[in-house]
Amino acid sequence: MSAETIHWHTETDFIVVGSGAGGMTGAVVAAASGLEVLLLEKTDQFGGTTALSGGVAWIPNNPSMKRGGIDDSEADALAYLKNVVGPNVPESKLISYIRRGPEMLAFMEQHGDLPFEAALQYSDYYPDAPGAKPGGRSMEPKPISRRRIGRHADEQRFPDFLKSGFMRFAITVRESREVMDMTLKGKFYMLRNMLCFYLDIASRLKGLPDNRQTLGRALVVRLRRAMMNHNIPLWLEAQAQTLVTENGRVVGLEVNHKGQRKCIRARRGVLFAAGGMGQNVDLRQQHGQLPTGETFSSDAPGNVGDAIRMGQEVGAELAFMGSAWWTPSVKFPDGSVLALISGKSLPGSVFIDGSGRRFCNEAAPYEDVIKTLWANHRKGINSVPCHMVFDARARREYLMGPVTPGKVQGDAQLPEDWFSSGFLCKADTLAELAAQMDVDSEALAASIERHNRYALEGKDPDFHRGEKAIDRYYGDESIKPNPSLAPIVKAPFYALKVYPGDLGTKGGLKTDELGRVLNTQGGAIAGLYATGNCSGAVMGDSYPGAGSTIGPAMTFAYIAARHAAGFLKETGHD
Repeated sequence: MSAETIHWHTETDFIVVGSGAGGMTGAVVAAASGLEVLLLEKTDQFGGTTALSGGVAWIPNNPSMKRGGIDDSEADALAYLKNVVGPNVPESKLISYIRRGPEMLAFMEQHGDLPFEAALQYSDYYPDAPGAKPGGRSMEPKPISRRRIGRHADEQRFPDFLKSGFMRFAITVRESREVMDMTLKGKFYMLRNMLCFYLDIASRLKGLPDNRQTLGRALVVRLRRAMMNHNIPLWLEAQAQTLVTENGRVVGLEVNHKGQRKCIRARRGVLFAAGGMGQNVDLRQQHGQLPTGETFSSDAPGNVGDAIRMGQEVGAELAFMGSAWWTPSVKFPDGSVLALISGKSLPGSVFIDGSGRRFCNEAAPYEDVIKTLWANHRKGINSVPCHMVFDARARREYLMGPVTPGKVQGDAQLPEDWFSSGFLCKADTLAELAAQMDVDSEALAASIERHNRYALEGKDPDFHRGEKAIDRYYGDESIKPNPSLAPIVKAPFYALKVYPGDLGTKGGLKTDELGRVLNTQGGAIAGLYATGNCSGAVMGDSYPGAGSTIGPAMTFAYIAARHAAGFLKETGHD
């Protein structure tokens, strides 16, 4: 749309589209850099996919990891990313991310009261690659009370799985590692968090979520509070529709705000941080995704590729449109989806496909597990869904995805429709379990017997489970000789349906090292920036470590806002 015939409703310096971690970071940075800012959110809730996530940011060479005794450098980080990401992302963009990440952290702690702590035991996902670190690059935000944002707490996006059931209290990454193993420290964390949750009687009577916010909820609450402190307006139910251009430069945006058409002028630029296309099956299938025609995405509602469409309308190039942040997921009887990040790695469980056979290293990075699943499916072996099979010992001891440890919540306390719908199967024998799973009983028995032999030996020659640090992170150190492998022998036996889900898509508008959107000729589109899942990922078709979505989203939002404010030059240097 051309600016020549536009009647402007209002104007500002910098418009940000999307209220996840990338969008709110960009807004805060722009405001703290002296710009007038307006943030637009399509839905009636702020937080985007970040609010549904673990809130972890992967930032190499950060000061917190160094305080924890883990050394890092820009050279090590670059070596690692070049090895894992490959040649399809320009080195200049990798360097920009590595160099500006710690700078972004310092800026946001100073101007946004947003401190992060390194997860010192959370290994990079490919610990044997050059430049990899055994922990520390993945970071989590410090907890915060949702009361700190007052009435805006009612506008916060909140995951469905925390609205009901047993595990409604908040927990951090560090705490969850202990709770999963039910260590003495983990039991303390669980008891303390439960007491804090249930003794907040006023909130319980009102049906409110836990006031202690952790993970992605802590991140979006802290960012929303920072926006409040910088007096940044947030328009909810404001759907960006069309970019406005003038002499080839993006100068504004047409918006549908609560049913009213408004044109907003942007003197310094527009930043798209609008999420990907996780909920748009047709668009994803056009780019080779979702061969079964169904999405099991944990992406936020409304993420259907709006920014990608608007960018293309002004000549933008696209990148990595066939890629997603894949993860195993479960689909509850009501149709809601939950990513299976950690529970997949616990000893005494395996993934079984439609042929009744094991097909992957279940403890591998979650993106690799689903890439293997799709490869298996393309061979003609039905793998959608597959099943996670485990026994009574694992059921009793561990948090198996959404299934609370049996010693805390027995089968009788689980929702009845979990069993009646086939979401969770239970049987006294493997043959009976195979019938419920609709797989060959002999193949299942042979697969479990083979796995059990490997577990006793501590070696998995088929898939090498437990050989790498990341495999063992969510293992059980009390299990010997391999903390990621335990026999599946104790009845009853269970099978949980597992689907090829994702945390969002990673294909979108192609950007440079400054976060500027590039056109099909390789030049920057003046006044247009993009970050997060609506942009082609700096990680390419890879997943280097936990937080590889949020870390780059925040970092390139910082870079874009600083460039729009005139603090970064065309080369990316100050």
